[in-house]
Amino acid sequence: MSRLLTIWMMAVMFAGAGLASATATPSITVDVGTGKVLSHEDAFMRWYPASLTKLMTAYVTFRALASGQVTLDSPVRMTLNASKEPPSKMGYKPGSVMTLDTALNIMLVKSANDVAVAVGEAIGGTEAGFVQRMNAEAQRLGMFGSHFANPNGLHDPDNYSTARDLAVLATQIRREFPQYAHYFATEAIDPGKGKKVQANYNILLGRFDGADGMKTGFVCASGFNLAGSATRNGRTILAVVLGESRQETRAAKAAQLITDGFRTNGAGAPTLATLRPYGTNLAKATDMRAALCNKQAMADRWDGRDVEGKLKIDSPYIHPMRHEPRAVPVGLIATATAAKPGSIDISQVPVPLPRPNRVPASTQTAVN
Repeated sequence: MSRLLTIWMMAVMFAGAGLASATATPSITVDVGTGKVLSHEDAFMRWYPASLTKLMTAYVTFRALASGQVTLDSPVRMTLNASKEPPSKMGYKPGSVMTLDTALNIMLVKSANDVAVAVGEAIGGTEAGFVQRMNAEAQRLGMFGSHFANPNGLHDPDNYSTARDLAVLATQIRREFPQYAHYFATEAIDPGKGKKVQANYNILLGRFDGADGMKTGFVCASGFNLAGSATRNGRTILAVVLGESRQETRAAKAAQLITDGFRTNGAGAPTLATLRPYGTNLAKATDMRAALCNKQAMADRWDGRDVEGKLKIDSPYIHPMRHEPRAVPVGLIATATAAKPGSIDISQVPVPLPRPNRVPASTQTAVN
């Protein structure tokens, strides 16, 4: 009887641990200027970054710009390999050419997976070569809980990170490359030719005082991720939020964390460099797919809108956008057109849809 009781208790503990992992939402808040960690929760838990991966893609690209390997006017060609990436994507045909400047705007605002791979190929020669650079930079920066498998963040078991590591990366971008901060603060892109202006997935931009970046991410396995920053009176606070169940809640949580960050000076707090690893799930990433991408969960997310389809955000710190989103014109080199301001509101912030798993490179097949 005692043996059966022991087995039952162990089963309960393992089930409880699994539930804790499935409901965890790692986060961290950092003062970018000082590197002080103002708050943290499960900051070392391994997680799928989804499109927060594109922060590293951007960082490697900025390093290539700094070394003189490329310029913002350098061509980025849409290859057959890049064009096969699943949405979110621009859908440019193979052989299409854009400038690197345009590619960065598209990649960081629309989060286009095809353009991210095209950028990687332009910088690294091949996608695999670029991924090697990504991991080399991660190691150099001390992102010891991270490994990258592709430039766009589509799901791959070998593409993982932590809230702490992503904060290290985001902080490094802000410090090392302030001249490129505008890419992360762009509210929308305008493809021209009568096409719809496409809003940034980051709800904080234009709706949270001082918001100036940086990137969102979503795949079924990761949940809704956000690295958000804001600057007030010369001080920049960054929050990384992982694994939320909705894009509204990731924005509300980031807004709360950043607001709390501005209210403290961080005296006595550890830095990103001195914060010691802790917690469980440090060796295997949590997979949120079963909880977030079943039919009921996807239907429930639509309940977060009012009768006009506008997102309902439960936060005292997030207000409606008080101006038309400032759209940057994008297009191919041969067909780029002047900006044509569009009119959108929060109801037009796109709702991320479940995306297919990324097949590891060793067994990859075409994805349409």
